[in-house]
Amino acid sequence: MCPFHAGGKETEMNILRTGLLMAAMTALFLGVGALIGGPTGMVIALAIAVAMNLFAYWNSDRLVLRMYGAREVDEKSAPQFVGLVRQLAANAGLPMPRVYLMENDQPNAFATGRNPQNAAVAATTGLLQRLSAEEIAGVMAHELAHIKNRDTLTMTITATLAGAISMLANFGLIFGNDRNNPMGAIGVILMVILAPLAAMLVQMAISRSREYEADRVGAEIAGRPEWLASALEKISAGAARIDNGAAERNPATAHMFIINPLHAHSVDSLFSTHPRTENRVRRLLAMAGLGSTPRARGPWG
Repeated sequence: MCPFHAGGKETEMNILRTGLLMAAMTALFLGVGALIGGPTGMVIALAIAVAMNLFAYWNSDRLVLRMYGAREVDEKSAPQFVGLVRQLAANAGLPMPRVYLMENDQPNAFATGRNPQNAAVAATTGLLQRLSAEEIAGVMAHELAHIKNRDTLTMTITATLAGAISMLANFGLIFGNDRNNPMGAIGVILMVILAPLAAMLVQMAISRSREYEADRVGAEIAGRPEWLASALEKISAGAARIDNGAAERNPATAHMFIINPLHAHSVDSLFSTHPRTENRVRRLLAMAGLGSTPRARGPWG
């Protein structure tokens, strides 16, 4: 059976898996708070989590776009690119997102925004220069799939919680109360080391799961899975040899891109934010070869 053939069942399993992982992340956050300050620490941790996620909900898209120096474009400044995104958004049944370009030679792209009504897609100039029109369509369909699946909000929340867990763990090293930790001072030290590591592993597991699902839905939006498969191979090769300075300075945002923009993650492991490119390409080509998945009308008919 094609890896994507299950369609609805796979989507339901991914949603369930993501929900369980996010619950684990939240429980870990509250647990760290409890180890630092007991029941009071747990309440304080909950308050911090709520405040940070509210801030991320309203401001994360603007912050990350500014971080990468992205500039908004329209039909006048980038008619072909914006027109393509508009057609794909219509195929997906989505509102037209804001469209941005990043001046960077590395081919790559990401989506952001709290919901489909307040979403944005951003691509590097390297993506437009190095990929064919069909491959660009596959990439942007993938990013629209993230918006359709509300992955942009999910990944914002998990990244925020992961950062907050690291912050709390470091805070606990300085101000933590040994009496709240069953292992005393050793327990505090272990918490400082293990809690951020566990949070990172959960965040990466969520990210990998969402990438596979966005590949599947994006292939349906574009109508040609092989377009995205070819694009992933080119982007992976480009990311391996072309620097993305902004991403290197902000590695916590690497999970947002269609291919990891950093040079350190080339294998499918616990410490990778993305599935191995070869695995993604194999699934997409299998999807195209079976020809059993309903296909949306492609952007060129």
